[in-house]
Amino acid sequence: MTDKVIVYTSCGKAEDAESLARRLIEGRLAACVNVVPGVRSYYRWKGKIENDAEFLLIIKTARGLVDSLRMELEKLHPYELPELIVAPIIDGSPNYLAWLEQEVTAEGPSPV
Repeated sequence: MTDKVIVYTSCGKAEDAESLARRLIEGRLAACVNVVPGVRSYYRWKGKIENDAEFLLIIKTARGLVDSLRMELEKLHPYELPELIVAPIIDGSPNYLAWLEQEVTAEGPSPV
């Protein structure tokens, strides 16, 4: 088991997804953010079944940064209730995990 995690969120607009990705990388709250277009989400919101085209953000970071990442997402995200799901990275390429660690700790998280 590693101390690395994947955080999932989604956005309705490409510009919002790209802006969030850049801010998380610049602030060293994430080592990598994949922005995946073409996701269709179905959900119940305020008593009504909805479906929307979205961009999925797959965020790679360290477990110790999740609270800071959550605060940043809640501050910047355009949604009233942004998705934030954290899944552990149980194992992975040692070189990739070392790179991930370096990217989120090289200068420590900086204010964004």
